[in-house]
Amino acid sequence: MSPNAPRPLRKVQSVLFMCAQNAVRSPMAEAMAKHFFGKAIYVQSAGARKGEIDGFALTVLDEIGIDAHKHKPKSIEELEEWEGLNFDLIVSLSPEAHHKALDLTRTVAADVEYWPTVDPTAVQGSREHMLDAYREVRDGLMKRIKERLKS
Repeated sequence: MSPNAPRPLRKVQSVLFMCAQNAVRSPMAEAMAKHFFGKAIYVQSAGARKGEIDGFALTVLDEIGIDAHKHKPKSIEELEEWEGLNFDLIVSLSPEAHHKALDLTRTVAADVEYWPTVDPTAVQGSREHMLDAYREVRDGLMKRIKERLKS
C-alpha cells in the first residue's frame, strides 16, 4: 500500500457519538445506530457539555419508528466516570465535540471522525420549517451511520 493511500476502515465494535450538549445530534445518532445495528455494535453518546433532550429530535425519530424518549443527556466526563471510554470509534458532530474528542485521544486509543452536522436548533420559522431542519439532520446522519457501521 502506498504511503498516501487511505488506510482501510476497521470494523467498528463500539462507537461514541459526541455533540455539544448530547441533546439533539448525538442522541439521534445513538438511537438510530442502536436501531439499525442492535447488539452487534456497542453504541453510546455524550456531549462536550450536558443539555436537555430536544423535543423536536424525539419527534423526528418517532416519525421513523425509533423511540429515544428514555435518553438522558450526559457529558463526556459523566460517561467516563460511569463506564470508561472503551470505544473503537468516536464520531464528533460539532466543532466543540470534535476538539473534545481529539483531546480524548491522548488517553484513549480510538479513531476519531468528524462529521460536521448542522445544529437544527439554530433554524427559525414555523414549526414545520423547524421540523424539516431536524429531518434533514436525521436523514443525513442515518445515511452516514448505515454506510460507516455496516460490516
